[in-house]
Amino acid sequence: MMFVKRIIEERLSTDVLSISKLTGGDISEVYKITCPKGPYVVKYNSLLKFPGMFSKEANGLCMLQEGGVKTPAVIDHFEQMDDQFLVLEFVEQENTEVNFWVNFANDLAVLHQKSHFSFGLDQQNYIGSLPQRNEQMSNWEEFFVLNRLKPLVRKAFDQGLLTKNHLDDFNRFYSRLAELLPTEAPSLLHGDLWSGNLLCGAGQEAVFIDPAVYYGHREVDIAMTRMFGGFDPVYLDHYQEIFPLEKGWEERIPIHNLYPQLVHLVLFGPSYLSGIENVIQRYT
Repeated sequence: MMFVKRIIEERLSTDVLSISKLTGGDISEVYKITCPKGPYVVKYNSLLKFPGMFSKEANGLCMLQEGGVKTPAVIDHFEQMDDQFLVLEFVEQENTEVNFWVNFANDLAVLHQKSHFSFGLDQQNYIGSLPQRNEQMSNWEEFFVLNRLKPLVRKAFDQGLLTKNHLDDFNRFYSRLAELLPTEAPSLLHGDLWSGNLLCGAGQEAVFIDPAVYYGHREVDIAMTRMFGGFDPVYLDHYQEIFPLEKGWEERIPIHNLYPQLVHLVLFGPSYLSGIENVIQRYT
């Protein structure tokens, strides 16, 4: 903690009055610090393991803000020796009420209506600790296969988590995607929208954190909210009033959740394999 205190005092030219560790993931150390200007969150991790992670996270947060949703303000991000740091506004949290889910639905619909000429992004970023490829393409099915599924299928195969039969099944699945997914314009996505990346701020405001942004099919974000639970389904009623989803969206949830399932397979092992197999077998 004293290491973080010293670095932040030097970088921000301020006194750190208190510092306490927050619950974080496996990637970063996370602290709450109190300074004369207010409380901040400080994250740091290895620059060698995760090069550019925090500059990309800061860019993602700014893109979400520009897209019309609330995120913690980016105070600073910088590198020091072999470490990298991200300093964010500290968000005081409230218990969620019904109004929170209405606000979240409104904000998510606004975000998804921010479009672009292509799917992807002009830079690569991360989803969790894994690099996320964002090569820009005009076709969603092609983008989904080449930038999302194939890299992780290959990684899982190389780790011994998938077999040659799985690769054959995936190739058959890829050939069907054009008929399974509706055509939509690219939407700005949070990209990793599970409940741990959504905070209830003051006044029941939805605050988005830890993005993996890119322009993609908006059903990706919707599907992710259904993967681990934690989202009141009432939000979808309000979302549908603002920006209705194409018919059959619920049946397509397993397709778009293949990507986060593959992420978890690569990071956490074979407990996620049966779910992936079920989806692939269903559509091949």
